[in-house]
Amino acid sequence: MKKLPFIFGKSSDSVNFTDREEESARLEMNFNSLINTTIISPRRWGKTSLVESVAEKIRTENKNIKVCLLDIFNVRSEMEFYEQFAKEALKGTSSRWEEMAENAKKFLSHLLPKISFSPDSQAEISFGVSWETIQKNPDEILNLPETIAKAKKISVIVCIDEFQSIGDFPESLAFQRKLRSHWQHHHNVGYCLYGSKRTMLLDIFSNSSMPFYKFGDIMFLQKISNQKWGEFIKKRFEDTNKKISIEQAEYLAELVDNHSYYVQQLAQQSWLRTKTSCSKSIIDESLQGIKNQLSLLFIGQVETMTATQLNFLKAVIDGETAFTSQENLKKYRLGSSANLKKIKNALISREIIDIPTQKVDILDPIFKLWLQEEFFK
Repeated sequence: MKKLPFIFGKSSDSVNFTDREEESARLEMNFNSLINTTIISPRRWGKTSLVESVAEKIRTENKNIKVCLLDIFNVRSEMEFYEQFAKEALKGTSSRWEEMAENAKKFLSHLLPKISFSPDSQAEISFGVSWETIQKNPDEILNLPETIAKAKKISVIVCIDEFQSIGDFPESLAFQRKLRSHWQHHHNVGYCLYGSKRTMLLDIFSNSSMPFYKFGDIMFLQKISNQKWGEFIKKRFEDTNKKISIEQAEYLAELVDNHSYYVQQLAQQSWLRTKTSCSKSIIDESLQGIKNQLSLLFIGQVETMTATQLNFLKAVIDGETAFTSQENLKKYRLGSSANLKKIKNALISREIIDIPTQKVDILDPIFKLWLQEEFFK
């Protein structure tokens, strides 16, 4: 089956990775210098693709730097974190499964580690001591990357996706203090911590009362420019013997507000509908197809919202900014100014809106179009 020229819903390989030259260079420098880095942006803006792209470049160019990648989106407790952290630290610093098992016994001996492998070669780790024992003394696990780095005379980069998940752990603050107290003494390891819940991450890394305050370099990922998307889309069409003008390519990206996930999806759907040359009508038809496909999901989403939350989204769609004015509070039936704050916090928590400055953004551009053209029509 012929490979499609546009990728969405998974991290991009080198061919499909777009732009990000400045961010890539900064992250590569941090990795090589073992500078701790935090990356913050909304979901599906390309954080994971950026990290994996730079990690692959580092692996290729410097055999003395090992990169460990772990995603803790589904990790719900401190114990699960320790298991995942230990597994990926061992996996990322081992060249074969046998070495991984040997290193587990060597560097985690007091915890009686057991490595098991599934038929698809996926590894899992468990410990022969009680959770109470690990909880009281997690040093071997939390210092594992540094211990391995010193023993093997290498440097290690530990990349943790959806790091804000630790905020939901029981006794989260105590756990964060534990992590910081260990990691700040690691001189052969750099940590890259990233996630998509901007508000939670800002609280973890920018709040002076929090353990991870000033832990390292903070990068706020921006959207890829319309021009860069246009150039990328045009080239990918040409690479597969199809045509799209730069004007149409930029129009395609602009329709979905240069949102990385949706640009790739709309470009793919437009490419599939194109025989030789892509037109505006093909792009519009493809966008309508995506909206239709997602409409049931959006209906389910609005059904779980309160009337005042929907009223607030209507005000955002209408371009209002003075939400606290008596006129708008009355016009959109938002209640009091105090209630307005609760509405915003609830929608931010659900990742429906973001307020990076004074302007309220609806994070999902297709959802925004659906609200505008279908729900509030």
